[in-house]
Amino acid sequence: MKAVEPIRDKRQVRELAEYYKKRGQFRNHVLIVMGLYTALRVSDILRLCWDDVFDFKHRRVRKSITIIEQKTGKTNTIALNRAVVAALRLYVGVAKSGAPLILNRQTGKAISRIQAYRLIRSAAETVGIESRVSCHSLRKTFGYFAWKDGASPAVIMEIYNHSSLAITRRYLGVTQDDKNTVYLNLKLTA
Repeated sequence: MKAVEPIRDKRQVRELAEYYKKRGQFRNHVLIVMGLYTALRVSDILRLCWDDVFDFKHRRVRKSITIIEQKTGKTNTIALNRAVVAALRLYVGVAKSGAPLILNRQTGKAISRIQAYRLIRSAAETVGIESRVSCHSLRKTFGYFAWKDGASPAVIMEIYNHSSLAITRRYLGVTQDDKNTVYLNLKLTA
């Protein structure tokens, strides 16, 4: 399998995040927004149930979720930002306790990883993203923009639950342009 890169153009990220929302396909919108803003692997997103993200007793979207990551077995608590909360609120009309968040209506189970890939890939192609995009691109895009916005690579490493900074550096997709920006913008003296 070929490695994918993060999506580096914020306009394209916005268009991708809004693609299914504009079409009223809120499940697919939630899938993409969760991928972009939580840094979860698609396998972990597809394991989420409505009870993980929605408090049925108080009828509100939770402020955070706590999961045990399928790949690492590590516990991870993730704050849900405004974009995720807004996406979930659009989709909450279909919420059922115990039901998968990203529901395949035909099987009553979560959609497959292949179906998630097809949904993400189709949206990416339609909004004009020419680079190779997969489910993992969303996770990498999270790290890339967190880093660009000033988050410490060490914190991003913790968010990803990576075992080394070298792995995180590969995820961030640092390019020569990124390095040139650092060189050209550093001001040590007046």
